[in-house]
Amino acid sequence: MLHQSIDTLIHLGPTPNHTSDHRVKVKIDDVSFWYGEKQALKHVNLDIYEKEVTAFLGPSGCGKTTLLRCLNRTNEILDDVRMEGHIQLDGVDIYDPDLDPPLIRRRFGWIAQRPNPFPWSIRTNVLYGPKIQGVVNNRAEAEALLEQSLRAVGLWDEVRDRLDDSGAELSIGQQQRLCIARAIATHPDVLLMDEPCSALDPVATAMIENLIEELRARYTIVIITHNLQQAARIAQRVAFFHLGELLELGDAETIFVSPKNQRCQDFITGRYG
Repeated sequence: MLHQSIDTLIHLGPTPNHTSDHRVKVKIDDVSFWYGEKQALKHVNLDIYEKEVTAFLGPSGCGKTTLLRCLNRTNEILDDVRMEGHIQLDGVDIYDPDLDPPLIRRRFGWIAQRPNPFPWSIRTNVLYGPKIQGVVNNRAEAEALLEQSLRAVGLWDEVRDRLDDSGAELSIGQQQRLCIARAIATHPDVLLMDEPCSALDPVATAMIENLIEELRARYTIVIITHNLQQAARIAQRVAFFHLGELLELGDAETIFVSPKNQRCQDFITGRYG
């Protein structure tokens, strides 16, 4: 679909809206966060729905990655940080003191800006997490999961004859797909993607975008991207942040065609950011 969005042309994906029968997977309730005395997030309220892509937009330093790391509880390993508010996954407060943080983190798969395969073989990259977490119990299960994970990211036919080669020998686009295969091999509930295409060329980027569309049938996906066209193509929901505040939230079509907040409108149309 093509829409004239204020003064720029935006190409929306085939499903740029929330589907009403998709339930809330992650509920963010009045979350604020501090690094020392610096407040990075201010009273953020946000519902993230299952089987949908939610894109976090906003200029650098506006709190997007901080919120992503609040979701998988990796911010709390830093010194002198503090969070207020609540985050629920499937209705359970993930910061409940009775819960084991490593077990919570396993429910969130992480894909970084630049591909970061382990310095081991393709096989070990995919199977290391499942083995230490007890997802697989024998060689047959491991090999089946290896093939399943690599097929899910479209890598199996490309690497099936060199599974013992180093993952670092793959092209950068293949490395990122390997990292996604590694993330989904542990059966997470949510995939957190921090600018997963920022280091990729347009062809590799298109492959990752197509993969995201396929993966959202099974996973809840949250992505940070500075590529507005990419967000319009792949997202169902969009959250716009500025200086730690969530200024606008809505369906991708609404955000890109008729944003209500002036700062969001200026960002979408390239007037700043």
